[in-house]
Amino acid sequence: MATRRLTKTFHWRGREVAYDSWGSGPDVVFLHGTPWSSALWRPIADALSVRYTVHVWDMPGYGQSSKDPGHDVDLGVQGELFAGLLDEWGLDRPHIIAHDFGGAVALRARLLHGARYRSLCLVDVVALSPWGSPFFTLVQQHSDVFTRLPAAVHQGAVEAYVRGASHRGIRDDDLAMLVDPWTGVLGQPAFYRQIAQADERYTTEMEPLYSTIDEPVHIIWGADDTWIPVDRAHRLNSMIPGSTLTVVERAGHLIQLDAPAQLGAELGHWVDSQQT
Repeated sequence: MATRRLTKTFHWRGREVAYDSWGSGPDVVFLHGTPWSSALWRPIADALSVRYTVHVWDMPGYGQSSKDPGHDVDLGVQGELFAGLLDEWGLDRPHIIAHDFGGAVALRARLLHGARYRSLCLVDVVALSPWGSPFFTLVQQHSDVFTRLPAAVHQGAVEAYVRGASHRGIRDDDLAMLVDPWTGVLGQPAFYRQIAQADERYTTEMEPLYSTIDEPVHIIWGADDTWIPVDRAHRLNSMIPGSTLTVVERAGHLIQLDAPAQLGAELGHWVDSQQT
């Protein structure tokens, strides 16, 4: 999967947010997670662009957006920024499709920063405590040490970490797409910085508010997600009134790569169903 350059930039509090929009029709916005980028959503966004205007973006600290070490990249910042980005785009109640950390960003924008959606689809999302793998926790405790790893050791660690998110295994070109943004003099410290700034308090403070969500919500989860186990999907389903749930068999956390055809069909059906 080749990574195509995002062609547009949104400036927000000194940060440069790379994004792109294409297609025609109602608006669909994709949010990536961590340690991913919008490139993970690109094939599905391309497919939906036949009948929708699709919007993808890289959060600050990720992908092709700025990675200034002086800029915070925590969930609090990203949620507020996303609400501002929707205003910049002039979108009124777009369809939202969010994965992983992006789910918490979309939920914070909705619950804490006044954003409203036509529909919300949450795919293997960070939304309920506890979250974070053993490696994630180790990095949080020793991020200064990891930042100083030799480049080759760092790349090997990130590759092993990313491979663990897939149930079926990752092709070399897909692995490169996911890992390359985290290499080099900017990428390596950015990788550990975004983990160091992750904090469960950003989801804990939202959990009592999930019952107030009144947009249509659909939850999709990989049955074999080892990063965020499927029990979180059932808990989230019970907390958001009227939400629906689809569990995809033989798919892990990287459901976009483990079950692309099934995920694409499920997302297309969901968004189409919200147009009536």
